Amino acid sequence: MEQTTRAAWARILAPLSGGQGDAAVLAAAAELARPFGAEVAGAFAPADIADLMPWMGEGFMGGVQMTAIESLKEAAVQGEAKARAALDACPAARKELTVLASPVWASLAVESRLSDVVVFDNEAARGRGPLAEAFQQLVANEQRPTVVARPGLKADGVVALAWDGGKEATRAVRTALPLLEKAARVLILTAPEASSRQFDPARLREFLAARGVEAEARSIPGSGDAAALLLGAAREAGAHLLVAGAYGHARLQEFIFGGTTRSLLAAEQPSLFLSH
Repeated sequence: MEQTTRAAWARILAPLSGGQGDAAVLAAAAELARPFGAEVAGAFAPADIADLMPWMGEGFMGGVQMTAIESLKEAAVQGEAKARAALDACPAARKELTVLASPVWASLAVESRLSDVVVFDNEAARGRGPLAEAFQQLVANEQRPTVVARPGLKADGVVALAWDGGKEATRAVRTALPLLEKAARVLILTAPEASSRQFDPARLREFLAARGVEAEARSIPGSGDAAALLLGAAREAGAHLLVAGAYGHARLQEFIFGGTTRSLLAAEQPSLFLSH
């Protein structure tokens, strides 16, 4: 029987701040791009002058306003130069840099919609640094597949699936299918005693097998914190990547991730593939 050709990843988006973390994010994006021959799309996100304008009210003199704006412009020029240098050093065969225009976050959202997956580092994922808001926006509002890159990421290595039968976890698995097809090993991890849901991992194995992905299932005993159980099993299996659904809700313009996702983001290993 002729195998059906499935779409592969073609564009990996790496938001850049012009800071020290850009090199690691680009290296991770290049690693994800490697099995597919995909393009690494660096997107430099400068501080947005539009975000400063609401504070430029009656309490500011003209000279103060101009000084603040000029400082942002100078920082943007320096940041762009650093982002370009980081991209030039990136090992990807195909790469490009886009300098986002104001409104920066809206421009980044558009770039994410035209990419297969977005890559961030631990700092942004944990709510720190200039790209923290971007991480929250793209995972929650745009619902884009997102990789939190950590040391040891390997695109065609061991991939663990955190599965509880829910729609978020199942959507994450479906979204990650191109990567699962390249994986050396796929492991379905379940913690049935730590979940209120009823689910059968054999059903997910059948789903994946029908798409050419062979997976093994492992049930983790224990009724404690599901995230801790899943992370421990993933590390024990030598997983290079853990695929999981992202949970959360918005409150007062601040995105607060649910408890399980928060625990995953707080861990040091492995890298994460999240889909909300």
